Amino acid sequence: MDRTQHIVILGAAESGVGAAILAKIKGFSVFVSDAGAIKSSSKEELQHYDIPFEEEGHTLMELLKADKVVKSPGIPSKAPIILTLLEHQIPVVSEIEFARPFSKGKTVCITGSNGKTTTTLWIYHILKKAGFDVALAGNVGYSYAKQVALDDRAWYVLELSSFQLDDVFDFKADVAVLTNISPDHLDRYDYQIDRYIDAKFRILQNMDESCFVIYNADDLVIETRIKQANTKAVLVPFSLTKSLPFGGFVAQENLIINIKTTTTMSIHELALKGKHNTQNALAAGIAARLLEIRPQLVRESLMDFENVEHRMEFVAKVNGVNFINDSKATNINAVWYALESMTTPTVWIVGGVDKGNDYSELTELVKAKVKAIVCLGKENQKIKDAFGSIVPEFIETTSASDAVKAAFRCSAQDDTVLLSPGCASFDLFDNYEHRGIQFKNAVRNL
Repeated sequence: MDRTQHIVILGAAESGVGAAILAKIKGFSVFVSDAGAIKSSSKEELQHYDIPFEEEGHTLMELLKADKVVKSPGIPSKAPIILTLLEHQIPVVSEIEFARPFSKGKTVCITGSNGKTTTTLWIYHILKKAGFDVALAGNVGYSYAKQVALDDRAWYVLELSSFQLDDVFDFKADVAVLTNISPDHLDRYDYQIDRYIDAKFRILQNMDESCFVIYNADDLVIETRIKQANTKAVLVPFSLTKSLPFGGFVAQENLIINIKTTTTMSIHELALKGKHNTQNALAAGIAARLLEIRPQLVRESLMDFENVEHRMEFVAKVNGVNFINDSKATNINAVWYALESMTTPTVWIVGGVDKGNDYSELTELVKAKVKAIVCLGKENQKIKDAFGSIVPEFIETTSASDAVKAAFRCSAQDDTVLLSPGCASFDLFDNYEHRGIQFKNAVRNL
């Protein structure tokens, strides 16, 4: 890459600041532009590296000086500023695309609609425990670019969203994991599911015979697209329903991984419960065995892993009622997995900014598991239309505190209150983390 190039970074959050630091350290001229306000800690980092920036708007003439633009994954490809840059034939790439050529490390890349954060952290946990020189980055942890710039590692475990994959071209994953695909973020893809699937499958680009693709063979979308992909990488499936001579599966309540040797353990020994977490464990265990981590250490790591905050996180037991924070469940598929794992009568806290949800997929589970619904959002009519006639109690609230109090009143001993919103959080909260923290604080204040 020509070091005389001028690199413009759009967006000054974690990925943007990381890309700016990497560009500066590698000798490029750099300019950072953010349409909104830049938080003070990001400004301090940019100033420390003597990187010029602007906020609260883009100066078009400054942006058009770029030889290459690195954009935040939060900026849609159809945003006017991006379209203008492309019209001027200025390449626009993601942070991971920009950073990859500067790293000596290999990558394990995880994507999917649900389970990718848990699977990413689980793989990182196993590799760390096995003594790998490994970092966690991407959509979880720190900026990949910043870690490449300041402390490049031999291995990276990267959680990659469809937004990050939209703008990769030459990026190569050494190991790719596809957890599952269900409708999510369709507003970003003009409500065309095929465009969303295409984005996820960009993770297979540039993979060769030395690479591995670990995929959910129970997911019809993935199974169909894998057959069409014509990838040169080695395909490694996992399944809850069928035995596999190569890959991982479940039989007679045992998790079995057939990679070189057979690794077996009871699913009841897994650190995380529920079918979705068994799938996550299979993916993580397969990745570890492909990297030749010994079976005993893989088993130990699948048993002692601690889950990510805001994903099926046990909060407290109050007067016999269990409270679970699943604020990270922002789509219907994630809620399906959460409800499916419930073993006690459940008061379900749901709602927020709807992303085109089809609630009919949850009807049978709600009939079987849910005794009351508490809405946490400004607009709840769609949820009421879907479930109002099948759930005896339906309550609407607009704060985490009121939602928790209402749910507690509906509960009896040994019930579960489950926050699994199925929606984005931006009507009442900054993000899903803020929503989850507010929920946990409300539970502790009961």
